Amino acid sequence: MFFWTSDVAPGIRIAFTDLSAGNLAPRVGGNPDAVVRSRRTLEAQLGIPTGSLRFMNQTHSTTVVEAGPDAVPDADALLSPTGTDALAVLVADCVPVVLVGSTARGDHVTAVVHAGRKGVEGDIAGRTVEELRQRGALTTSAWIGPSICGRCYEVPEDMREQVAGVVPSALSTTSWGTPALDLPAGVRSQLEAAGVSVHNAGGSKNPCTLENDGLFSHRAVGKGRPEGRLAGLVWRHG
Repeated sequence: MFFWTSDVAPGIRIAFTDLSAGNLAPRVGGNPDAVVRSRRTLEAQLGIPTGSLRFMNQTHSTTVVEAGPDAVPDADALLSPTGTDALAVLVADCVPVVLVGSTARGDHVTAVVHAGRKGVEGDIAGRTVEELRQRGALTTSAWIGPSICGRCYEVPEDMREQVAGVVPSALSTTSWGTPALDLPAGVRSQLEAAGVSVHNAGGSKNPCTLENDGLFSHRAVGKGRPEGRLAGLVWRHG
């Protein structure tokens, strides 16, 4: 079910799911009932109440919002000012980021970020860090989850130049010699520039969604991989 999971602070755990957790996005895959079942199974695995995992309608924006009890917001970063909300971000090649901030009182503020090409260009990761600070985070740590790597994310030359003009660390070339973007490197550089301690999730596992058959990848669907989205998660336990 999990590509990687770990306790990262007292009472705070994060995780990134894999293909075995099932598709978690109702708008893709053509089987919304299966998505509901997969989400309920995931919540049971996390040890949280049914229906308590908070999601976003992700639109490739730079919008950061606080998690609420009911509405699913149009946003690409979701924040819990008390660290008590269970948060989820869905991806299938874009970069999922989980953020945990610590306050002067020893409390936590948490967030999840969906950083696609437009989000990286607009520095949604840095914007989210600033929102955490406005809610009391003195120090923040980030975990970058599975996403398509710079060796695989082929883009037109003009797109590469446009994004790299704003985020130079995202400039890349595919393993077959064509223009590419390295979105994970771009996100890492933005987080580090914001003073965040950045970690890669997964240890020795291959985090590239296109190369790793155990992960959902939008670009791999045409090669026979099932359509779906994996999740980056942060929740309170214990």
